[in-house]
Amino acid sequence: MVFRKPPDGGWGWVIVVVSFFTQFLCYGSPLAVGVLYLEWLDAFGEGKGKTAWVGSLANGIGLLASPVCSICVSSFGARPVAIFSGFMVAGGLMMSSFAPNIYFLYISYGIVVGLGCGLLYTATVTITCHYFDKRRGLALGLISTGSSVGLFIYAALQRELIDLYGLDGCLLIVGALSLNILACGSLMRPLESSDSPPPEKTCVDKVPDQYFVYHEKEKTVEENISILEKGYVDEKCANNMPDYKQDSILNKNVLSSINVNEKDTYKKKVVEQTNFCKQLAKRKWQLYLNYWEETVVLFKNKVFSALFVAILLFDIGGFPPSLLMEDVARSANINEDDYHMPLISIIGIMTAVGKLTLGILADFKWVNTLYLYVTTLLMTGLALFAIPFAKSYLTLAVLSGILGFLTGNWSIFPYVTTKTVGIEKLTHAYGILMFFAGLGNSLGPPIVGWFYDWTQEYDTAFYFSGFCVLLGGFLLLLAVLPCWNACTNQSSKLPPNTYSYKVASSA
Repeated sequence: MVFRKPPDGGWGWVIVVVSFFTQFLCYGSPLAVGVLYLEWLDAFGEGKGKTAWVGSLANGIGLLASPVCSICVSSFGARPVAIFSGFMVAGGLMMSSFAPNIYFLYISYGIVVGLGCGLLYTATVTITCHYFDKRRGLALGLISTGSSVGLFIYAALQRELIDLYGLDGCLLIVGALSLNILACGSLMRPLESSDSPPPEKTCVDKVPDQYFVYHEKEKTVEENISILEKGYVDEKCANNMPDYKQDSILNKNVLSSINVNEKDTYKKKVVEQTNFCKQLAKRKWQLYLNYWEETVVLFKNKVFSALFVAILLFDIGGFPPSLLMEDVARSANINEDDYHMPLISIIGIMTAVGKLTLGILADFKWVNTLYLYVTTLLMTGLALFAIPFAKSYLTLAVLSGILGFLTGNWSIFPYVTTKTVGIEKLTHAYGILMFFAGLGNSLGPPIVGWFYDWTQEYDTAFYFSGFCVLLGGFLLLLAVLPCWNACTNQSSKLPPNTYSYKVASSA
């Protein structure tokens, strides 16, 4: 499919609105799963660790399955994937209301809802990048705030629904609300070329010539030769017989020739279908080989390789505070009466502000998005190092706000990925990076928990988290600076598909 030049407006703003509400509807419940977590503890009587797996799967499985999500969006398009995923999210939430045990929730809420969210996230980011170029940072910042807004609204909404209708009624109503994703997905019109497409080829024509093992012309020549030889023999025999015998033999030959032709036609169709299946299988295998070759090419790009290490370390160190900050306050013996607002709420509010602000900054020509992303990583690492020194609600609230704002760098991460690998490879590269992000989300909280079990304090755990984030930021910075210098000095020698980074001072 050939895409037009991104319009940076028009129907693109409709795409932004529906993508915002899509992330709002699909991520609202999984991000506010802490409200449901307490109810599941009371309902099933399982341990906290076992029950916490439900929320962990819902938030991590979508990222871990990002390569699969990317292949689905590339193969079927954003609109069909969004509609199908809407059914997954709604169905998973509704099925969770009938869960007889915690293991059923692993499947219905953890895997089904989590995978649906991953598909929807990939679809919304991809379709938005297709519609925007100059304003891509603003557009991505707007749609990514949908999940943060959903966190606040769904946290209060689910609590109110549980009080009114119970846990099962809450999940049914939230699942019904998620069906609005279908309406949002139907408006995700693909950005296709306005030129008239070439005449559609048949399935066989689409298969490369080297894969053909059946040649129609050679087959026809062989059949013609056999028919001629057979006709010559029959004619010679017929000339040596009486007329009445010739007539009877002629009738028999006609009948036999009809049967032979029917058998030959059937055999011919079987051969054609068999060889077509072989050709199709070879073509699919070639596509898989091409996919892995493109993956190897991506990792040969040192900026992309450093980016995947940075996102992995960032999620290992930067994700646990959003889950553990309340427990950090309790460990610091902070009185609950001093709480003017829950720390997790402060993180969520500032995350939405950070996504929007960083998205706007990314659109300025004098701002280099990779420098901006590296800055957020380094500042996050320093903020994590400061958490062990915070002994009051005010200092923890300030650090929570800083961490929440810096976590908003998720809005510019697709922008950075696009600038690194190009729009043509965005879906492929972004899926790989999101897989490692999901791996970091899955490993981060357990590692921090192990440090706490080992030392009975959070100080060492957050020193480790800060070190991971700082290490990822410095590795990405080292990979980026030589690349920019080379691109600045040798921009004329670069291939046409290679992106040339410009230093902010030279823009």
